[in-house]
Amino acid sequence: MHFRRHFIAALVSTAFTCPLLHAAEPGISSAEILIGSTQPFSGPASSYGSVGFAAESYFAKINDEGGIHGRKLKLMALDDAFTPSKTVEQTRKLVEQENVFLMFASQGAAPNASVQKYLNAKKVPQLFVMSGSHIFQTPDKTPWTVPGLLSYYAESRAYASHILRDTPNARVGVLYQNDDFGKDYLRGIKAGLGTQTSKVMVAEQSYELTDPTVDSQVVALRAAGVDTLVMGTLSKQTSQAIRKIHDLGWKPTIYLSYISASVSPTLVNAGLDKSVGILTATVIKDPTDPRWHQDADYLEWLAWMKKYYPKGDISSMNNVYAYVASNTLVHVLRAAGPNPTREEVLRRLTTLSDYAAPMLAPGLKMRFTPTDYTGFRRMQLQRFDGAKWVPVGGPIGDGS
Repeated sequence: MHFRRHFIAALVSTAFTCPLLHAAEPGISSAEILIGSTQPFSGPASSYGSVGFAAESYFAKINDEGGIHGRKLKLMALDDAFTPSKTVEQTRKLVEQENVFLMFASQGAAPNASVQKYLNAKKVPQLFVMSGSHIFQTPDKTPWTVPGLLSYYAESRAYASHILRDTPNARVGVLYQNDDFGKDYLRGIKAGLGTQTSKVMVAEQSYELTDPTVDSQVVALRAAGVDTLVMGTLSKQTSQAIRKIHDLGWKPTIYLSYISASVSPTLVNAGLDKSVGILTATVIKDPTDPRWHQDADYLEWLAWMKKYYPKGDISSMNNVYAYVASNTLVHVLRAAGPNPTREEVLRRLTTLSDYAAPMLAPGLKMRFTPTDYTGFRRMQLQRFDGAKWVPVGGPIGDGS
């Protein structure tokens, strides 16, 4: 009996002191951290599914380097085809059946919105949401949801300021996807134009994600006399619009959503010659820009792509965004210590200050506070020259 009491006491003591036996958190074992994600590996936004492959490849690199406090990272990414009902199904599977520790880098405004309340009710971190929609920047209502991209609203407000400064007599039109993603561009432009909105803005056209083309919307915008076009559109619709604009012989100044600004596939599919002069914003270094090709960040990113994601497109900015988000998540997981909890990971991320993840554009850093989930407050405007994006002036936007 004496031996038995001491043996049980030793077990209890060990359970409370040994990190390898810490099993209070779903998705955490002595060997791994299980991370969930939903990605559009199929469907109308399948080009964005590369983020899932890139994140998995980044975790493979970290695992080869020893993992996080001795644990390997495992990403379980399920296909939701960019369809909210499927996102709900797959997310519930990941949380309730697979017991993931957190959700990471899931794609799209509407898909992520469909599970936002569910994940917050379950207190499952929904981190680095691959959307800049304002609906993911509400820490007072949904504190477990943290966006990983530049705010669409902030981006389009910055475009409005640039338009008013450089072309105050512009005739502005907006082409946008009819959901929270696209409507943020419409809101941002109107907010940025302010009292000049009724004078400067002459047309707006929306499309549904399931529409086969946006040709009729482009024709209507041209007919309205638009000479400055802001596009809150996904990659496929962006390519379609650029081609149609060229076919019509129309030559508006175009401001393009950064999430569709990859040379490949968006501009390649549209035609590089048809894309000359388009403007966009960025917070990352463009992998197609030769000025970065001797940069230490780029060389490290390229070495990672070649070794861990050789099938990936080295011209795609999606793979850079995935790299930045994955690097930042790893930074946060390490900071959370050898026995990470969901609460501690969330706290570490939402108090992250001026983090310069590799491959961010010069002078730009990531910062969150518990009351403000706007990770990026400034951005770099750039123009496409037919082969690459070229910076225009210095960083723009609010904050630092």
